Amino acid sequence: MIELPHSPAADRNKQPILDALSRVLGAGGSALEIASGTGQHVTAFASALRQWVWQPTDVDANMLPALASRIEDAGLPNLRPPLLLDVTAPQWPSHGAALTKSFDAIYCANMLHIAPPAACAGLMRGAARHLLSGGMLITYGPYFDESPPAPTNRAFDESLRARNPLWGIRRLKDVAAEAQRHGLVLRERHEMPANNLLLVFVLA
Repeated sequence: MIELPHSPAADRNKQPILDALSRVLGAGGSALEIASGTGQHVTAFASALRQWVWQPTDVDANMLPALASRIEDAGLPNLRPPLLLDVTAPQWPSHGAALTKSFDAIYCANMLHIAPPAACAGLMRGAARHLLSGGMLITYGPYFDESPPAPTNRAFDESLRARNPLWGIRRLKDVAAEAQRHGLVLRERHEMPANNLLLVFVLA
């Protein structure tokens, strides 16, 4: 039996994110999750939003067995087996046949600050390829905007850059500009607990 990884932070933030998604998402559709990690988010969302079909993915092949096990244990008909997906790869998913269907929504949490800047460009480029017209890219995590950063976010950013100089909290205006280069317009910004933001980009 696979011992399932567990993220306390994912447990803490899944309900506030679900509350926001319930307001943002439409009556039903298909959603692609980027960087599913432990799968705690996607299983919670699929359980609560049964009218949405969820496709989880992760870049770490070592995470996929545990992720697949959590999904199988959930036993939800609207939750698909996970795929290996690197947002910077020219094809999604990274191995096997390319995705042939388009999605109503793409959801990505807590990835941009623990990935190099190329991941942001890759996410936007891939979202433009795989979203339906009018579809939403929804991102969640910490961002720096024009206001002074919260001390916790500043300390978190310093710790990230100490671990890897290519990591760090991204500036909101830079992320929005990268999105716009690929036809995605920032439509909504939702303040979330612990100085995080939930952003909704729409494919024009």
